[in-house]
Amino acid sequence: MTGKRFRFGVVASPDRGAEVWQSTVRRAADLGYSTILMPDGLQLLSPFPSLAIAAASADIRVGTFVAAAPLRPPRAAAWDAHTLTVLTEGRFDFGIGTGRPAAAEFAAELGLPFGTAQERREQVVETLDHLVKLDGERRTPIMLAAGGPKSLAMAAERADIVSLAKPAMTPRSEVAELARDLRELAGSRADDIELAMNLFAVGDGDLPPWAKQATGVDAETLAKSDSLMLLPGTPQQMADELQRRRDDFGASYFSVNATYLEELAPVIELLAGQ
Repeated sequence: MTGKRFRFGVVASPDRGAEVWQSTVRRAADLGYSTILMPDGLQLLSPFPSLAIAAASADIRVGTFVAAAPLRPPRAAAWDAHTLTVLTEGRFDFGIGTGRPAAAEFAAELGLPFGTAQERREQVVETLDHLVKLDGERRTPIMLAAGGPKSLAMAAERADIVSLAKPAMTPRSEVAELARDLRELAGSRADDIELAMNLFAVGDGDLPPWAKQATGVDAETLAKSDSLMLLPGTPQQMADELQRRRDDFGASYFSVNATYLEELAPVIELLAGQ
């Protein structure tokens, strides 16, 4: 999990129509981002057809960030994922998880059970097993989030990309410990796993209004902390900080909300090829 080159993703959704969606995708590709990532939820358009449009708009990878397992039967989710892998000619990363609490309401609306945490983890595994069978000689890269012991063990066994998922105020030392635990659990697979981190805000501007809702921390407290969900400073300072995170945790894949598409671009340029 060390020594991997930097790459960057944009978390976005087509909430302003097809033309703006395609323009955002093309702009991300032009700025050097490697991936367009789309969240999952009934308040948004469906991620799988949206990502198919994205992949057809530019030479860029696409991925779910992340598909909620309770919202689809395992075989159906695997079918959608495999379809994107085939139609994008291998440019699709399948991010899948057990679903946030809000997904319980979505599942009920779809007439599907939400299940216990264990049942949802089993649903993730079943989905991945179906995908392996459908892919055959192809192989869809899998992204899983890891924060607790059980999700960490599943990620160590099945994931190609692991997103380090900890609360906004988690100290660096705990994130470093999480990465070490993952490395130990992965064993011989450790060097093949790419570690990812999601950034909530970039630069020195005001935090977005949704930051408190997403993190549970008010903007002032978050800004004064050493939260790893923030990346403040000049482009060079931000680049130096990302190099520190790669050295300390092994993280090399960083994603950011489309709000900060332009703000992170100079950092991508500074770290190109590294």
